[in-house]
Amino acid sequence: MKKEIYITDYNCVTPLGFDVSSNWNALLEGKSGVALHKIIENQEPFYASMIDSEKLENEFNRFFDGAQNDNSTFTRLEKMFLLSLKPLVEKHPVSDETAFILSTTKGNISSLKNQTSLPESVFLSSLAQKIADFFGIKTKPIVVSNACVSGVMAIAVAKNMIQAGKYKDAFVIAGDEISEFVISGFNSFQAIGTEICKPYDKNRDGINIGEATAAVYITSELNQNEKFSFKILGDSAINDANHISGPSRTGDGLFASIKNAMTEAHISAEKIDFISAHGTATIYNDEMEAIAFNRMELQNVPLNSMKGYYGHCLGASGLLESIISMESARNNILIPSKNFKETGTSQLLNIIKENQPAEISYILKTASGFGGCNAAIVLEKC
Repeated sequence: MKKEIYITDYNCVTPLGFDVSSNWNALLEGKSGVALHKIIENQEPFYASMIDSEKLENEFNRFFDGAQNDNSTFTRLEKMFLLSLKPLVEKHPVSDETAFILSTTKGNISSLKNQTSLPESVFLSSLAQKIADFFGIKTKPIVVSNACVSGVMAIAVAKNMIQAGKYKDAFVIAGDEISEFVISGFNSFQAIGTEICKPYDKNRDGINIGEATAAVYITSELNQNEKFSFKILGDSAINDANHISGPSRTGDGLFASIKNAMTEAHISAEKIDFISAHGTATIYNDEMEAIAFNRMELQNVPLNSMKGYYGHCLGASGLLESIISMESARNNILIPSKNFKETGTSQLLNIIKENQPAEISYILKTASGFGGCNAAIVLEKC
């Protein structure tokens, strides 16, 4: 019989706050981190969800003082990572059997600006090792970098590694920051919206880029001091190999990912209480998801996208949104999919339109990304 694997702690650093409670309160009030920002010189401002750098510096200096924490030794993204993971490491002892998994798509890509050679900090393995060393984690870090499904896949990797007996527990962190490189890339696809994004809405016109870091603690051994726990029942990641940037028109990859995750979890569609979907607010992604959810007979399950609050945080999005979905379950409140008014997909979905009470026991979290990648996990509130 497989070990049961649990998420028992989490934290996040976002434009809406530097801990989970401040983020949750902001979401309850309908606040969004998306605003107009001028990021690239000689370009017009555009909508993005960006952490205030001055507030970040103040928070970092408040939590990390002393000679060994010289401010200049850490990049902006690394400071975000350290702030998100610190509260978890303080509560859960690190052992020789503790895994460390880092999820990101671009890491310290900003370090390449105006450089003639590759700085060490841009290598994802170096970034992961630096964070691990800071917290005294001895095992070799694992990097999960698979486009925008990275955050969800990192949870799955931790679950499967612990079940296989490779580790006893794991710290999983995910993060990406807004950079000129990322903005230029999405601009080349003409995917960035001209207004605040509207996932699944008839008038959506593209994504807003966001930035955040998030961290979870995953273990097979529960203790009496845990305030909460969520069992990771099933996971799957399938690549539909459709196109370098365009999702499958039939939703094959996402459909298969959901089906496999629910099969492992021994959960039928009627049991799922809530779907935390990817919902980027692009025409093709939202349509593909609607098709996949309908193929799985999940069209009546309450569903939201968090992109209207956080923007698209790339490798952090899946982990951050998993955390928010667990907060929803803990508080028995469904958060609306912000800015949704009129259905803009060929098949109907049960989009959440306002804060509403709900008993949430089983959560389906999905993600999709460039290169045809798709992922899904099923979580159970214990």
